[in-house]
Amino acid sequence: MKYDIKVDLKNRCEEYSFGEVAKQANGSAWVKSGNTVILATVVIDETEIVKDDFLPLTVQYIEKTYAAGKIPGGFFKRETKPSDFETLTSRIVDRSLRPLFPKGFGYPTQITIMTFSVDKESDLQVLALSAASAALFVSNIDINTSVSAVRAAKVDGELILNPTLSQLNSSTLDLYLSGTKDDLLMIEMRSMGGEKVDSSLVIDPLMDPTVSAPIITMHVSNAVNEDELISIFEKTQQLLFENNAKYEESFFAFKKETMEMECKAHVINEEMVGYVREHHFLDIKSAMNQMAKSERSTALRQLRKKIMLNKEHWDEVELKDAIEKVKREQVRTQILNERVRADGRALNEIRPISISTNLLPSAHSSCLFTRGQTQALVVLTMGGPKDAQMFENLTDEGTQNENFMVHYNFPGFSVGEASPIMGTKRRELGHGNLAKRALEPIVNLNGQTVRLVSEILESNGSSSMATVCGGYMALRAADIDTSDVVAGIAMGMVSDGDKYAILSDIMGLEDHDGDLDFKVTGSKNGITAMQMDIKLGGISLNVLKEALYQAKEGRAHIIDIMVEAEKKIEFNDGVLPSTDFFHINPSFIGDIIGQAGKTIREIIEKFEVAIDIDKKDGKVKVTGKSKSGVKAAREHIEGIANTPKAAKIEYKVGDKHKGIVKKIVDFGAFIELPDGTDGLIHISKISDQRVDKVSDVVKEGDEIDVEILEFKGNKISLGRA
Repeated sequence: MKYDIKVDLKNRCEEYSFGEVAKQANGSAWVKSGNTVILATVVIDETEIVKDDFLPLTVQYIEKTYAAGKIPGGFFKRETKPSDFETLTSRIVDRSLRPLFPKGFGYPTQITIMTFSVDKESDLQVLALSAASAALFVSNIDINTSVSAVRAAKVDGELILNPTLSQLNSSTLDLYLSGTKDDLLMIEMRSMGGEKVDSSLVIDPLMDPTVSAPIITMHVSNAVNEDELISIFEKTQQLLFENNAKYEESFFAFKKETMEMECKAHVINEEMVGYVREHHFLDIKSAMNQMAKSERSTALRQLRKKIMLNKEHWDEVELKDAIEKVKREQVRTQILNERVRADGRALNEIRPISISTNLLPSAHSSCLFTRGQTQALVVLTMGGPKDAQMFENLTDEGTQNENFMVHYNFPGFSVGEASPIMGTKRRELGHGNLAKRALEPIVNLNGQTVRLVSEILESNGSSSMATVCGGYMALRAADIDTSDVVAGIAMGMVSDGDKYAILSDIMGLEDHDGDLDFKVTGSKNGITAMQMDIKLGGISLNVLKEALYQAKEGRAHIIDIMVEAEKKIEFNDGVLPSTDFFHINPSFIGDIIGQAGKTIREIIEKFEVAIDIDKKDGKVKVTGKSKSGVKAAREHIEGIANTPKAAKIEYKVGDKHKGIVKKIVDFGAFIELPDGTDGLIHISKISDQRVDKVSDVVKEGDEIDVEILEFKGNKISLGRA
């Protein structure tokens, strides 16, 4: 492969080849970075223009397992449905490139990105966007702007731009910025929780001083405060701008001749606009106050039908556009000039919130979180390690396990639409992933598997943030350890160039007619996850900082309500599994396990629990279906560990002792000797007479005199004394 251009970037180098492969596409780019090779292509359907007012763009990111020298797992040995990583990467590229297309562009466009070879240290999401942007830039479509991404990590307190995957896995921060050489377009951010040693915790002085004390750790969320995040944005954004300038300068010579393309003329009938303003302004204002999308749409549709009765010669589609324009103007003007929103709220005011927990008696835990006309029912299910979701990324050495899952479902009825419930869409996967990134840093799973499912029952803006709030409450309603209280809030902005207004807790109307969709989650002290899409030509960091602090104020308000609701939680004790962790002196582990595992099996059966013991440091994990069973099992284990051990006796052949019959078997009886050691008396040695059944001679619990006959390894053979 002949490479046309080489682009040197911070911590990596990219080589591009244009025109050697996929020549029939409108644009293509073959990209190599390290051992990663990606092909991106752009194809448009020039024979059709979609009439609806939307951009018919489809982005597909596809990974081939041969890229990592692997054969697909499972029954079918070929790639099947996209993995979550492929779908989320497709969505990131789509959101970054969509703003480049001119208004009125209606040609169906397909961008395909395929990974043919993979370097296990490469950031495939960053490279996928670079490749797709390069293919679009050199295509014959009239787009002359480069879009790329920079990822930032923080390892041992040091900021690293364009980190390797190894560095990212050790990072406390994962920040993905995309934009042009002038404007920031999209932000994806998450903090990455972990463990740290807490030196303030004192080890129990009653523990055996000869035993190594366990290291006490605590879970931390690594949430990032607003000032630090803005500082990181500033450094990352600067590199982003520099990279795009390099790309445009490097790619310009390879751009195809621009083809003539017709954009849909979207002309508003000003006569209709004037009529609607003059005669139906109050009707539109009333419709705006119908906060649910379905109610608002119905009111506007009824208004349109009413006008058409008197204006039969008008085109109804043109009238619909005119009404929409007047509505949008009114929404924005009222916010900018009167500083009041359509529903009467102040710019920073949060809608009323109500929280109900554990309203589903058979679920492990649940929360119904309602904020205004947005409502999420979040249900939690707990499981063990075997319940984890198995997955394998292209850059992974082997199969991984996902122990914390957040699944988000958005049925049509939540917005009053008569649509069937089908498979998971990209938006649902993306919103669930955002909620997972928000909550994961604060959750201490302790070896458990947790699945959260958010069923959106009603939506008027910010359903993903309702999922975060309801998800936290469901975690607490299941008595799962969390290192902090986390809430989510959706922010918006309206701007006319000179004036701007930042909105807290936006509703659907403000999302649709506003200029910014900005979701931020975190505690009162810092941010755990963030997602932002900018509809304007970028946003200044000063405005972004103001939005972050207004979001912090809103989160604090929501968190206060959640903390009060947390005090009223009543656990589903009958169905809620329970887990307990504690330490015992490792020298007693043999007693707890018992001979051939007998004692521990008895504990498991009696208390209906599962027990995991670390023989090295004495850490014990007890899991059961009820708190009472777990508590009783712990007390039983600690009782064994706290019972003074009898001094071990050095037994010799010919010694005589009193023993207790512990168990009768067909071939003899097991006898417990004075120091707890077991020996076996064979049926032939149990009496001077012939014995058909051992139970005819002795019963379990009988005390008998025995003599040590011989040793067979660790086994002791006994006879009657």
